Order: sequence, then structure tokens, then C-alpha cells
Amino acid sequence: MANDSIQAAGSPTLGSADEKPPAVQHVVSADVEAAVKPVNAEDAAFIPVGGLTMTEEERKLDRRVNRKFDFLVLPLLVVLFVFDGMDKNNVGNAATVNFLATAHLSKNAVNNAASLLFVTFVPLQPVSAAFGKWVGVTRWMPFVMFVWGILTICNAFIKSDGQFYAIRILLGACEAGFFPLSVFYISTLYPRFWLGRRLAIFYGSNTFAGCFSGLIAYAILQWENKPLYSWQYLFIVEGSCTAFIAVFAFFWMPSDAGSAWFLTAEEKEWAGVRMVRDSAHDRQAARGITMQDLVEVLRDWKIWLIIPGNMFASVIYQAFNVFLPLIVQNLGYTSYRANLFTVPIYFIGSIGLIGAAFSSDHFKERTIHLLCALAIVIFGSILVVTLKSNVGRYVALCIMNIGTYTQTPLVNASLMNNTPSPNKRVLVVGFSGLGNLGGVIAGQLFRSQFQPTYHIPFYVALAMSVLGWLFYFSYRMGMIYYNKKRAAIIANWTPEEIEEENTNSVRLGDKKYTFVYTL
Repeated sequence: MANDSIQAAGSPTLGSADEKPPAVQHVVSADVEAAVKPVNAEDAAFIPVGGLTMTEEERKLDRRVNRKFDFLVLPLLVVLFVFDGMDKNNVGNAATVNFLATAHLSKNAVNNAASLLFVTFVPLQPVSAAFGKWVGVTRWMPFVMFVWGILTICNAFIKSDGQFYAIRILLGACEAGFFPLSVFYISTLYPRFWLGRRLAIFYGSNTFAGCFSGLIAYAILQWENKPLYSWQYLFIVEGSCTAFIAVFAFFWMPSDAGSAWFLTAEEKEWAGVRMVRDSAHDRQAARGITMQDLVEVLRDWKIWLIIPGNMFASVIYQAFNVFLPLIVQNLGYTSYRANLFTVPIYFIGSIGLIGAAFSSDHFKERTIHLLCALAIVIFGSILVVTLKSNVGRYVALCIMNIGTYTQTPLVNASLMNNTPSPNKRVLVVGFSGLGNLGGVIAGQLFRSQFQPTYHIPFYVALAMSVLGWLFYFSYRMGMIYYNKKRAAIIANWTPEEIEEENTNSVRLGDKKYTFVYTL
């Protein structure tokens, strides 16, 4: 056949649209190194499912495997990310009461702490992600989560700016690898076109973290006449919950799709087979991350558009994570009640995120959805800086949040789709996290001297969102350009030449002429 080998790419091969579905690949075990036994395509009825071609029996098996991951792994990752968001951003909730005065902090301590967290967090992301993959994702993530839970509890006993900053730096170091490792872990459980909605559900938990954080803060910050201040109980309760769920996760999470304790033997085998057939795994995964993987990432044109795009586009998102309670408080909602009024804004953001993700998976398209999401943020920002009434500005914040949380899962789904090697994939997500430098900018923008309207910060964030949109647009146009260029190169190739390109090491991963970028 024209292409019997497993394609080392995350997208279909160019020039194969008019061919029959590729031969069914049966892997003897879930190990990607196992022998592959081809079966004639005419011997079974094939059904296109999520970018793969399956028999009816495989389709039913695929549903069972997805269902188990959806109910037994994904919800736990959602809970973990909820506590990640809450522990990172609860200082904004605490600042709506007497946190600054009773902890003996300066008026811009929260802003400085937010910036310091990201100064630590951002450069350590690729390092922590690579180290976490080497140690084992399901060992490393629960360990660092337990540590940052303890650090969150320590926030309750700070007495100076220096103590506050030190804890936030350590918290940033612990949380650095959590998100890229989580995205990588999810990408090893699901084929590429089942991935977008799962990443959205996972990332959507960050908006739910805002909802829960607002509700929890509203309840706890009303605790009065007790031995400790209400903000101290906030840190103690949330940090204790984080440490507990980290211990549970250590014993619950399967190390990989093919060894999940809750799958039957047949389901374990299929969990490995489908990832090989989808080319989401390749043989390089077994050798660990090498210097070649690092060089490949640094030479990847896509990452140098995504990093600045993420940085500029994330300023509003990072500002909302920490400062939304204070922004809402300055619209006239006093003290702890401001936390309650952040909940509808976060909830609307969750709805926008889930809707965009399901649409993205359904149409098998990422970048148009990404550009539309950021356009909504830009539109909402314009309303925030032009409307005068507090009610109008509150509605504008809701509109902004429809697109605010949609960007990151779509960017990461696109990077996962377009990065065949699992080793390079870990580094790509880690390096794309350098865009979180937007958090440093947000921390210094939304300072106390710009209250109550925060007009200047919103104007600056609006300009940066426009820049982010332009970088994302360039990313899309670059992929279109290379898809057309490669189609022209191999237009007259023979099947043997296509197979040779797929299997040789002259060009790797998405550099192969047969690789089609998923737009």
C-alpha cells in the first residue's frame, strides 16, 4: 500500500484524500514498540471517528475507553486545576477585606506579589515540565501540589512584605510545571480530535476556580469574632484542601493510557493502539527528552509567534485571575460582597469556553475560533473603557470573559495537534507558557493608584490584546503557507516516495513534507 507505516505526524498525510482508508494497525500490546500487524482494509467496515478510521467494534470500544477516562481521570484533573487557580489567586479575594492592614503589607503588595509569582513561574515552566516528565507525571504533579498546599497555609501567618513575597516566589516555583504537564498528560490519553473539548473542560476549571473562589471567599471572609482574621481562615481552608486532594491524586492517577487500573485488558490494549494509529505516540517517546528535542523546539517558527501572542493576549486573563474582585469592588460592591459578584462573570466565561471548545472539535478547526475569542475580548475591553455607568462596565466585563478563558486551551490544542513527538510536545507547551509573562505586566498595570476605574490599565491591556490577535493571525497564515508549499512539493510524488518521507529521519515531525498543519 502507499502508506502502511505509522505516520509520524499529528495530521493526515498530504495527497491521501482520494485513497482508501489506511490499513488497520493492530498492536500486540499497548507498548508503542510492539509489533504492528496490518489487516486488509476491505475486510472490515470503516467508520471515520474523531479523525480516526475504526470498525464498528472498535468504535464501541473507543467510546467505553473515553467514557472511563472522562469520568475517572478528567474530573480529578479538573479538581486539581481548580485548587491551582484558587491558591494562586486567592490573595485578590483576601485583599477585599482587611488583609493588607492586619498582615502589615504595603498598599501595592498584592500587585508586587503577583508579578513575583510569574517572574518565578514563567522561566521554570519548561524546566519543571521536562523534569516532571522524567520523574513521571503522575508522581511529580501530586508532590508539588502537596507542597504548594502547605505554602498556601503559610500565607495565613505572614507579617511583612518580605514574608509574603518569599511565599509567592516558592508557590510560583511549585506551580510552574503543573499546567504544561497536565496538558501533556491529557494528550497521552485521548486522540487529537477528542482533545480540544477535554482541554477546554480541564482549562474551564480555571474559570470554575474563579466561581468557587468567589463563593468560598464570600462565605469565609464573613467569619468574625474568631481567634484568627477571616482572611487567615481562607488560606488555611484552601491550602488544606489542596494538600488532601494531592495525596488522593497520587494513588488514583494512572501513569499512562495503556496501564490504567480501571480498564479491562481489552480496553488497555485499545487505549495504546488508538494512540499509535492516531500518531499521537511515536517511538521517540521511549528514549526521553534529548538535546535534539530542545533544538527542534528552539528552531520551531510556531513557538516564536505563540510566545508573544500568549504574552500580549494573556494580560487581561492574568489581571482577571488576581484583580477581578478588586475591579468589581470599585464598581460599588463593598468588602466581601465583591467576591460574590465575580461569580456570574466567571460563570459566563465558563460557558463561552465550553461552547468554543466543542465547536472547535466538531469543525476540527482551532485558529479561527481562537481569533474570534480574542476579538470578543477586544470588543469587551472597548466597552469597559468607553462606558461610564457601573452597570454598563459590569456587563462589559461579562462580555470580555466570554473570550478571555477560551484562548489558552485552543492554543494548546493547536500545539498538540501540530507537534507529533511527545518529547517535543512537553517542551513546546512549557515554552509556550513563557507567554505567562503577561501576568508580570498585569501585576504592575492594575496598581492601586489607578483605582477606581482602572482606565489606563484597561487601555494598555486593550492595545496588547490587539497585538496578541496579530501574532495569532500570523501563526494561522504561516501554517496555511506551509501546507500549500508542501502540497506543491509532493504533488507528483509516487507512493513509494511518500512512504520514504514518512519513515526517514531527514526531516522530523512537523518538518516533513507530508505533514499537514491542523488549522
